[in-house]
Amino acid sequence: MTQGFNRRQALGAAAAAAATFSLPSFGQSWPAKPVMMVVPFPAGGGTDAFARPLAAQFAKQSGKQLIIDNRGGAGGTVGASIAARAAPDGYTVFMGAVHHTIAPSMYPKLDYDLERDFVPLTLVARVPQVVVINPKRVDAADYKAFVALMRKSPGRFNYGSAGSGTSHHLAGELFKQQTKTFITHIPYRGAGPALQALISGNVDMMFDGLGSSSAHIKGGRIKALMVSGAKRSPAFPDVPSAAELGLPDYTVTTWYGLWAPKGTPPEIQARIVDEVRKALGSDELKAIWATNGAEFPNLTQQQFGQFVNAEITRWATVVKASGATLD
Repeated sequence: MTQGFNRRQALGAAAAAAATFSLPSFGQSWPAKPVMMVVPFPAGGGTDAFARPLAAQFAKQSGKQLIIDNRGGAGGTVGASIAARAAPDGYTVFMGAVHHTIAPSMYPKLDYDLERDFVPLTLVARVPQVVVINPKRVDAADYKAFVALMRKSPGRFNYGSAGSGTSHHLAGELFKQQTKTFITHIPYRGAGPALQALISGNVDMMFDGLGSSSAHIKGGRIKALMVSGAKRSPAFPDVPSAAELGLPDYTVTTWYGLWAPKGTPPEIQARIVDEVRKALGSDELKAIWATNGAEFPNLTQQQFGQFVNAEITRWATVVKASGATLD
C-alpha cells in the first residue's frame, strides 16, 4: 500500500512538474496565428484611431496580424457581447472604451458583465473630450458666443453621439446641466457615423474624443470650442479648457482599454500585455498618440481593473444625476 501510495505521489509530482514546465512555453508560443481584436464600433470612430495603428505596430513586431473586427451597435454593447463569448485562448481581445463603464447604468438587461466576463489587460490611451461644432451650421466665433446663442434659442441646436449611453451622450447631458442650456440628442451607431453627420452638416455639434476629431479640426471641417478638464491639450494649445471658461467640474475623458475573455490563461495575458506595451513604447505610436492629444497611463493589470471599477461607480452617479435615458 505504501508502495502504491508512493507511486501515485510520484506520478502526481511528475504531472505537476510537467504542467509547470509547459506553462512558460505555452505563453511564449503566443501568437502562433493571427489575433482578432473586436472593436465594438463602426470603422472611422475614436476607437479605430487607436486600434488600427496599434494593430499595425503589433504585426510589425510580432510577425502576426492583429485583425480588426468592427462590430457596432447599441452603444458598443453588441461588440462587447460578442467578445465575451469568444474562446479564452488568447486569440480574441476586446478593445473597449469608457462607454463600457457607462453601459451597466444605461442598459439594465446586458447579457454580459464587464467585470465578470472579461479580464482587464491594459489601458491603451486616454484623451480629453472636445466640444466641436460645424462652422457652416453654427455662426459662433467662440464658446461664449455659442452658449449665448443656445440660451437665446433653447432647442434650436442638436448634438450627435456614438449612441445612447456612450460618453458622447453623457458629456452632452453634463454640458446641458452645467451651462443651463437645452440641445437635442441625436444618437448614431458609433462615433464615426456621428462625426460624419457633423462634418456633412446633419447635426450642429458633438462632444467627441480628441483622437477622432483632431484631423477634422486641423482641416477646418469642424471647429473646436473647448476641451474638457482643467488644462489645454498640447495638441491644440489655442483651444481653451473647460476650467478656463467657467466649468471647473466639466471633466470628461475618453479612454480606450484592452480586455480578454474570462478564462484566458494568465501567461497568455502577460504576453498580450507585454506586446501591447512594447508597441505603445514605439516611436511610431508615441507620435500618433501625441498628434491625437492622447496619453498612455502605464497601469498594471490590477490598477487597470481598479480603474474600470471606479469608472463604473462614477458613471452610475452621473447617469442618475442627469436623468439620462435611452433614446
